[in-house]
Amino acid sequence: MPSFLRSDTLLRLFAVGLALVMVSSCAVRTDQIARDPNTVRIAVNGWVGYEASAEVLAHILREEMGYEVQLVRVDEQPSWQALDQGVLDMIVENWGHEDLFELYGPEGNGTAVDGGPTGNEGVIGWYVPAYVADEYPEITTLEGLKENTDLFRTSQTGDKGEFLAGAPGFVSQDQGMINAFDLDLEMVYAGSEAAQITEVRRRAANEEPVLFYFYDPQWFQEEIDLVKVDFPEYYDGCDADLEYVDCDYPVYDLNKIFRAGFVENDDHAYRFLDNWRWTNADQNEVAAMIADEGMDPSDAAEAWVGENRDIWQEWLPEGYEDRI
Repeated sequence: MPSFLRSDTLLRLFAVGLALVMVSSCAVRTDQIARDPNTVRIAVNGWVGYEASAEVLAHILREEMGYEVQLVRVDEQPSWQALDQGVLDMIVENWGHEDLFELYGPEGNGTAVDGGPTGNEGVIGWYVPAYVADEYPEITTLEGLKENTDLFRTSQTGDKGEFLAGAPGFVSQDQGMINAFDLDLEMVYAGSEAAQITEVRRRAANEEPVLFYFYDPQWFQEEIDLVKVDFPEYYDGCDADLEYVDCDYPVYDLNKIFRAGFVENDDHAYRFLDNWRWTNADQNEVAAMIADEGMDPSDAAEAWVGENRDIWQEWLPEGYEDRI
């Protein structure tokens, strides 16, 4: 089983880190707190695609490179705070968060480093199942959606149509889009990625209309045919005020975030993680094994690693065998 740290353990690690900072020289960065060089600490944020990436990386670090790995379940923003305090070494999949990089990156605390692309392209948007788009072709345009919001009314939203959101902590500009485009919609949060998929699957079984926030890479896109609603293209600054957003989401070149001290150590673990690149299809394959087939995440990672040696061998750094 993967060695996840519970939230109370994470809080204790924060406390230890802060205590060490308080008694050490003020010239020492918080991310330079002493750590076991044989242990890599990786954040696991709350969606299965992220978990798929983290589990594959952890499996290779453990089984091929001889490292201990701690996978720490933590939400997106607290991941950055943990990185800043030296509790974590890596955030695997960053969806934008320019505000957090400004706070913790080179222009801020200096504890976070852009680790470059994961190879995944992130697309967030509003989606309907294909059976809805087939019956109402205009629904995938802004004007068509505006004229047909009543299709998505539920007992919970009354006279307004429902917009089914995921988790409140996800990257979101949806309320701003509803405001800017004067859409007669009310946001309802499913609460999590898994809960949202369960609800969409339930409605799809009866071919009920549903309009919802979703994204790619996401394994569920392979199960149900989804159609993205077209909005005016993203332009720089259109999402500056999240209460009024008159554009679609940007396309994200997903990237890794490293703790600055981890980068400066420049060991084999860092070089491996720096080399790592894979595709949306790779991530979706592992995520589907976890979420759709019910496999234990570590077993899914092991299965993918066993079948794709030609892909991940290219991530291994030169001379890594010397440390085993």
